Amino acid sequence: MNPMPSPAPVKDSVTISRRTFLATSAAAGGALVIGLTLRGRFHHPSSDVSQDPFNAWIRIHPDGQTQLILNKSEMGQGVFTALPMILAEEAEIDFSRITVIQADNADGTGGSGSVGGSYTPLRKAGAQVRETMIAAAARRWRVPLVECRASKSQVAHISSGRTLSYAALVKDARRLPLPDPNTVPLKDPKDFTLLGRSIPHLDIPDKVKGAAQFGLDVRLPGMVYAVVAQCPHFRGDLLRFDAAKAKAIPGVLEVFDIPTDPHSANKNSREVAVVATNTWTAIQGRNALATEWKPGQYHDESTESLTAQLRAGLDAQEYWNSTNTTLNPDTIPAARRIESIYEFPYLAHVTMEPMNNTVNFEGDRCEIWSPTQAGGGTQESAAKLLGIDKDKVIVHVTFMGGGFGRRFGAPFDHQAIQIARRIRRPVQLVWTREDDFTHDRYRPAGMHRLRAGIDQKGNLVSWTDRLADTTIIGQRDPRQAQSYELGAAVDQPYLAQHFRMSYVPVESGATRGAWRGVEISFNVFAVECFIDELAHLAGQDPYLYRRRLFENAATHRIAPRSNVDDKIADPTLMISMLDLVTEKADWGKPLGAHRGRGISCFFSKTTYLAQVAEVTVKDGNIRVDRVITVVDPGMVINMNGIRAQIEGAVLMGLSATLKEQITVKDGMIQQQNFNSYDLLRMPDAPQLETYLVEGGRPPGGIGEPPLALIGPSVGNAIFAATGKRLRKLPLRLDEVSA
Repeated sequence: MNPMPSPAPVKDSVTISRRTFLATSAAAGGALVIGLTLRGRFHHPSSDVSQDPFNAWIRIHPDGQTQLILNKSEMGQGVFTALPMILAEEAEIDFSRITVIQADNADGTGGSGSVGGSYTPLRKAGAQVRETMIAAAARRWRVPLVECRASKSQVAHISSGRTLSYAALVKDARRLPLPDPNTVPLKDPKDFTLLGRSIPHLDIPDKVKGAAQFGLDVRLPGMVYAVVAQCPHFRGDLLRFDAAKAKAIPGVLEVFDIPTDPHSANKNSREVAVVATNTWTAIQGRNALATEWKPGQYHDESTESLTAQLRAGLDAQEYWNSTNTTLNPDTIPAARRIESIYEFPYLAHVTMEPMNNTVNFEGDRCEIWSPTQAGGGTQESAAKLLGIDKDKVIVHVTFMGGGFGRRFGAPFDHQAIQIARRIRRPVQLVWTREDDFTHDRYRPAGMHRLRAGIDQKGNLVSWTDRLADTTIIGQRDPRQAQSYELGAAVDQPYLAQHFRMSYVPVESGATRGAWRGVEISFNVFAVECFIDELAHLAGQDPYLYRRRLFENAATHRIAPRSNVDDKIADPTLMISMLDLVTEKADWGKPLGAHRGRGISCFFSKTTYLAQVAEVTVKDGNIRVDRVITVVDPGMVINMNGIRAQIEGAVLMGLSATLKEQITVKDGMIQQQNFNSYDLLRMPDAPQLETYLVEGGRPPGGIGEPPLALIGPSVGNAIFAATGKRLRKLPLRLDEVSA
């Protein structure tokens, strides 16, 4: 076995686009430079396209050091390890000689797309490096290219044994034309020596030592600190505040009102900024403001009223639908029918590092230090707000203490930029935990009403799904909701002869946003629990029932669904996932009194998953004992990283399944800190078993898909243990549905 590669240092600082690669012989310290473009799900091209089409760079220096300048944000998901591994493998670079540098103005990072979207561009760029170095060595030795091989940052002449390091070849390589990235030969995956191995995350040592820079760590000469008093009411207004009382606090420097972000769904008119010599003093100044607020149009919104609206939405006029039939599936003859309603609440992101931003606006230039998932978006917003050219704004992306979709900018970006424009000195804006809980962009609340008919053998004859929720993207245009609301429901993998999915958005004053997994965190729960209900209705084992449905799907052609672009899972791969997880879980082996097993499966972002959970339900308590997850993500890049992603997602999903809920009263969020927002604790964590199957495909997404399975796995296990079907999140044995 090859020894573990030495960790490469980490520095802070898809598809291929219209022109993918460029080699430049510009100085760059005499380095060979290759530019490439990495795009992800959350990339939004600006209206003024830059003259430079590249957002990631490879620099190989004459001393042999290689720098990979990445446009992806590192938030614990491991891209600063996985992406240089891809480059090192294809370029035949010594992994220990690669330094990762965070690019300024980094592109959107989210949607589990960083590795999958970067895999092919990085491989092609790496192949360009390898082939250029081989060409440089062959030219110097005056030998044919086929007689040379590259490995660990050097080229060897096979017959003579001569070698030249990449460092020695940089000068010659810079004079050569690069191979065409679309035709350059790529390595056969069977020859990979680095990809698929278990490599510790390269950023961990600096984080353990406290050397890594997070947003809250930023310090600048002359910097001051700010907090903002924000309206607690949905779309309320500022009536009055007493700046003098705040300024009486020693260390408070300035107090002034600022306009709220016009693009925020929570359209309050003004907020109050308090600037001080440190954050604690700014908080004390804010406490002294004697601020008065006027409730807004949603002053009477509550969890109960929202639940009633969602229930009404199940029978309201639809905004959108997908179907494979001209008939009403609910009227198709069936041997047995069933209807169930599943409910899910608002959820908060609760990242460990609260929201923060540091801004310095001097003259016509602005520098921003931000733990953001969208540096490019922050850059564009700042330029527009300040009325300056985008190229005069630099966003330094720091490490971040959790992302989960929370760190896509507004409104904290907007607040910090407004304050910096007013005071014209470096300022760090910090949200307290209470700020973040009460002004989050929450995961939507909603309901699924599922109806299905089966024949005498249990085959699906009809399937109807109505989703009503407080839409994410549809806050501005409900017709766009299918982009973020319907995944894993409109393309659920169980084919029915007559299928219809419809959607209705519901009004709410709470601001919503992307929460890890976005729509799959609630849609998979409903679909996979409902399939379990159908298995019970058919009198069949839940595993074997799913397996038979997939066998039927593999052999029988069903009319395609509208608005679903070939997103349906391969049923043969779903079967293999189910077979493996039941084998690992000893499915069918009795567990004893008060215990049960539940199963679920899922396909998303080209990744296939199946899971079994074991629970004990006794004395009114639910205890998850063991969770077995099998995953086929395609190509595995870093075995260590992918396991961490899977198991972290399972635990986060379990917390949402059993504990978490945001509630509303009088048009305000009720939870303000962890004392009123329950989370999974260490003693609650089950035994986790993770099994990976490499499917031979390019790498799929892994940060989000595993989160979706744990809810239905646990819900189905509770039914197996108790005979009681729980359909409302978080799961409670005393559940009372709306």
